[in-house]
Amino acid sequence: MQKIMAAITAVNGWVPPDVLTNKALETMVETTDEWILSRTGIKERHILKGADMGTSEIGVNAINGLLAKRGISAMDIDMILCATTTPDMQFPATANIISDKIGAKNAWGYDINAACSGFLFALATGSKFIESGQYKKVIVVGADKMSSIIDYEDRATCIIFGDGGGAVLLEPSTDGNGIVDSILKTDGAGRAFLHQKAGGSARPATHATVDAKEHFVYQEGQTVYKFAVTNMAEVSAEIMERNNLKAEDIAWLAPHQANKRIIDATAKRMGLPEEKVMLNIEKYGNTTNGTIPLCLWEWESKMKKGDNIILSAFGGGFTWGAIYLKWAY
Repeated sequence: MQKIMAAITAVNGWVPPDVLTNKALETMVETTDEWILSRTGIKERHILKGADMGTSEIGVNAINGLLAKRGISAMDIDMILCATTTPDMQFPATANIISDKIGAKNAWGYDINAACSGFLFALATGSKFIESGQYKKVIVVGADKMSSIIDYEDRATCIIFGDGGGAVLLEPSTDGNGIVDSILKTDGAGRAFLHQKAGGSARPATHATVDAKEHFVYQEGQTVYKFAVTNMAEVSAEIMERNNLKAEDIAWLAPHQANKRIIDATAKRMGLPEEKVMLNIEKYGNTTNGTIPLCLWEWESKMKKGDNIILSAFGGGFTWGAIYLKWAY
């Protein structure tokens, strides 16, 4: 009996139309276009605007486009996993809201929150439901409305993040193409350096927490940068070594788009040249769970069946990981 693998058979991305440029940020905080670009590689980011518009809006647009490309109905979907740090509500899960909005009446699902590594965690989880033989069509969506938890008076964070996301369809494959391996890691001690202080059960919302701006992202940039550079690079090299892959065997690296210098360090550790690295941070900034599916969407036409692809991410908490897959179409 041939081994069942979970293959990505379609991908689609979506970003809201409104754009926030570095020049516009110069009028909001003490910063410059040159300073932002030199330290992060970001030129602009997209912002979701409108009353009652949450992360589900991004997910719905990404998935509807995905279904159209694949030529299937929402009723064909068995499961939806939503990787997000900015759910529409504390409950129900944004995955459930998306299911309702697109009419996926036969699907069940839930949210996965692993900060910027969430899409990888969700992809690895979804792959197991396919590999088990229980499900035929699983959608993994990575999306975030980061503007909802960003203080636009804090120049340490407001320059980095944007809104957007993408979705992939997982289906069974027996031709050797699909998700081959994953290495996923966490270290909760990292929460001290990158977190949202209030809004959870430990520190529920009060007038005091709102006044103290504790519902926004807090980040100690230098500490996070050092951890990210080391761990994202090392886990990417580790998955190559575990699968006997050399740099020349890798077609593409699809890295989380947090900071160009972190991406460069990861590629260097893997021995990859720039031309093998997916990079779109200049257009979208850090969309957290949305960065990797947005990369796959933009590079879809350049990837070939059988290509060895490494996905790599690092997130708050801390979380990090890498996935090795063989492109299926």
